[in-house]
Amino acid sequence: MLHVQLIAYTPDPERVVAAAAKLCYSDTGVEALLEGLTPEKSAQFVRMLASYGHASPIEHASFTFGIEGVSRALLAQITRHRIASYSVQSQRYVRLDDFRFVIPPEVEADPASRAAFLAAMEEEGRQYLQLAQTLQARHKAAFLAEGLSEREAERKAEKLANEDARFVLPNACETKMVVTMNARSLQNFFRLRCCNRAQWEIRALAEEMYRLVYPIAPALFAHSGPPCVDGPCTEGKMSCGQAAQVRERYTRLRAELAGDQA
Repeated sequence: MLHVQLIAYTPDPERVVAAAAKLCYSDTGVEALLEGLTPEKSAQFVRMLASYGHASPIEHASFTFGIEGVSRALLAQITRHRIASYSVQSQRYVRLDDFRFVIPPEVEADPASRAAFLAAMEEEGRQYLQLAQTLQARHKAAFLAEGLSEREAERKAEKLANEDARFVLPNACETKMVVTMNARSLQNFFRLRCCNRAQWEIRALAEEMYRLVYPIAPALFAHSGPPCVDGPCTEGKMSCGQAAQVRERYTRLRAELAGDQA
């Protein structure tokens, strides 16, 4: 099950962004950058940047998320967002003795599909462990023959076995990661992945991440979300045709998050 935590972020992110912008637009020295930057003044600077289309100062604010309960299919998508840092649970060092997996909602909703899916996952898990154990035994024997100690031979053999056995694991296999993005990258991430046309799993992740950062920096993320929230749909013929409903939902969401903050 998807679980996201905001585990760290730039303190007073809007103030930091405002300080960077202040340096761009005045002769203020570094020592005086933060002077007079109240929350209201900082938010004003952030809104000014948005109106100018001046995005580089917002890169000075960063946010770090702990994410678990997502699939390796999602991992392949999120790492396409290259201006970010990722630390992912290794399938080389971690033996998945009872691997967990993500079930797509459409599969979950259909009893026959769900039964077939679960049977496939059970077989994948069995094959994975059998392959890992077989490979590990062979590698261990070879290492012992080379004169390694029992402990060292076991450790090296397990790692080698894991890195090959993992090839049978499915895209559904759960993974965990820590992700850090600056605010500009996050805005781009939300623009692409909060859209109705984004794949369901990464859209759910993006919306949870949005819920976590908006109360901390509402001015910074005031126009975040899919493009149709504050402008026209950019999907052309592929549009979902639900721009009005999306705008209404994000209006309610922002009001809800603002209320939680209060």
